[in-house]
Amino acid sequence: DNMNKFLKGLLCGGMNGLFGSGGGIAAVPLLEKLGIEPKKSHATSVIIIFFLSIAATIGYCAGGSIDFQTAFSYIPAGLAGAVMGTVLLKKIDNSVLRRIFGVIMLISAVRMITG
Repeated sequence: DNMNKFLKGLLCGGMNGLFGSGGGIAAVPLLEKLGIEPKKSHATSVIIIFFLSIAATIGYCAGGSIDFQTAFSYIPAGLAGAVMGTVLLKKIDNSVLRRIFGVIMLISAVRMITG
């Protein structure tokens, strides 16, 4: 079981390093497979991705790959959106949450495929 969690964590961390916070796309379904209910899976994914993002940020900073001016310009609205998402998560039914997450994943997939 610990090896299973390790491999899933490795997958999420690898995706986070490659795709930014895209590791959440893997983390949420993996957490649900472990038996964690959807809302807790989404919330738990956020804290996992937070720490994975710190590690990835350190790596990208070391390589000089970050445009800080652009990054900082998104932070105020991003923080407001995060608070809004947290409030909405408490109010949304699990079945609706799964559908929204699925639609976002499909839209992302189509955008990635069509480039």
